[in-house]
Amino acid sequence: MTLKTIIKIITIMGIIFSIVFIIWLVSTGIFTSAEKMEAFVNGFGPVAWCVFLLVQTVQVVLPVIPGGISSMAGVVMFGPVVGFVLNYLGMCAGSFIAFAIGGRYGKKLLEKMFDREKIDKYDAWNAKRGRFAKLFALAIAAPGLPDDFLCYLAGTTKMRLKTFAIIIFLCRPITLIGYSVGLEFALGALFFQ
Repeated sequence: MTLKTIIKIITIMGIIFSIVFIIWLVSTGIFTSAEKMEAFVNGFGPVAWCVFLLVQTVQVVLPVIPGGISSMAGVVMFGPVVGFVLNYLGMCAGSFIAFAIGGRYGKKLLEKMFDREKIDKYDAWNAKRGRFAKLFALAIAAPGLPDDFLCYLAGTTKMRLKTFAIIIFLCRPITLIGYSVGLEFALGALFFQ
């Protein structure tokens, strides 16, 4: 058996394990409840941050819940600084995976994952040269926009990986800082009056 064959077998096993694990996470409601996510992650004790990092990465690739919910869960579980770092690393990793998947499989996959109206709405940003990158950067920085979907869509455009990386690395923290500071402020106001 060649090394190439062994790597293929390990890759296939890893994909199968990942799919089964993701299906289990979705079926248990971990992606739909911050409380369930916190209980799940804290159950891992000292490696809880690794599990949260994985969950945060997966939630970008499989946009089942808004990233704001899991980001706030990270702040609650690990505090504003560590929560921010874990959120940032996980969301950046997930963004790059979504970009690569979009680039590899194109709009046909997006049509299976997302509403056609949504694809058309944001794909219209490509109509003018240079417009997509600017609007994409604003969407990544602003909370409440479908930034996970846009990472997939960016992969189907002519956007270079370097441009994508700069936008992700510089704009992701803006929203995450907002979530971290906002939640810390809200919790402080709620509990320390």
